[in-house]
Amino acid sequence: MSDTLTGKTIGKYKIVTRLGKGGMAEVYKGYQENLDRYVAIKLMHTFLITEEDFLQRFMREAKAMARLRHPNIVRIYDFDVYGENSYYLVMEFINGGTLKEMLDERAASGEGLTLQESIRICTEVADALAYAHRLNMIHRDIKPGNIMLDDSGKAILTDFGIVKLVGDQSMAHTATGALIGTPAYMSPEQALGRPGDERVDIYALGVLLFQMVANKLPFEADTPLAVVMKHVNEQPPLPMEFNPDVPLDLQEIILKALAKNPDDRFATAKEMANALRAVNLDGPSAAAGFMPATTPSSPTLSSSPQATVAHDTTPATTAVSPTISDTGTRTAVSAPPKKRSPWLFAGIGLIALIIIGGILAL
Repeated sequence: MSDTLTGKTIGKYKIVTRLGKGGMAEVYKGYQENLDRYVAIKLMHTFLITEEDFLQRFMREAKAMARLRHPNIVRIYDFDVYGENSYYLVMEFINGGTLKEMLDERAASGEGLTLQESIRICTEVADALAYAHRLNMIHRDIKPGNIMLDDSGKAILTDFGIVKLVGDQSMAHTATGALIGTPAYMSPEQALGRPGDERVDIYALGVLLFQMVANKLPFEADTPLAVVMKHVNEQPPLPMEFNPDVPLDLQEIILKALAKNPDDRFATAKEMANALRAVNLDGPSAAAGFMPATTPSSPTLSSSPQATVAHDTTPATTAVSPTISDTGTRTAVSAPPKKRSPWLFAGIGLIALIIIGGILAL
């Protein structure tokens, strides 16, 4: 596919321009004359038509999105075959950019999002997730590039291509031999190949919220493997270390969402949304002497193959064993040295094989 489609017609839709390109599809702006409206058309790459996994994933996205009706989730209008070698998905056209584009623009100007913006956007995403979770759908790829912002700044969740229906094991994995998700936003259980539940989305939203208020990701490294190992083994830094204006209650929300043990996170996205709405921006800052304490424990995570490796991040640091309390906060005191568990090395080997397999499959 190329921009040579501009001016041509796909079904009832005239192609206006190409908006972007991904690993599975290209996205175009189209015009539906009979309803006098613009739409977004996601056209599957022709070379993937013989790949049953990608075809099923594309069709799964269409069916999943067709069930969703929420102000913070993109709406689907149509799904059909294009010619003899492709499929297309028609969605509402959002006249705005992605959250990733906004973060990049602010970073280029030396600014970040305000705390008010960060809380509002993440609350809206949490509302969207709470709705999807009630319908037994887990998004599994929450990240700035999958969140659109319309003209009013409202957050709209997109890209349900790797959605999992709770209880449907046929949707648990892709067939590419790669882990499902994006390393920078991947929960520890995803990183080790566990299917996970709704709380993988809560963890990813915690990563996103950290990034928005701290102007950096909680875990950065030179390779995707190093990033996912940090998600498994390291405690996140405190947001106040990068933004002293972060309120204490907002920092506690972030740390709770980023708990290694899913049981220590918010039980539901609705609970997290309610906590965000209750944040007091005029309350005490986290930097005003707050230092959470914990008792050491290690998450127990089993493994299973598969995800989409999509992110390279920045400088590496040494991985450490996690110390998690009942509340998911971290201790300021170093734990005594312990013998490395053979499960740690097994986990490292598993993740390395999974990521290598995912890279080869791309």
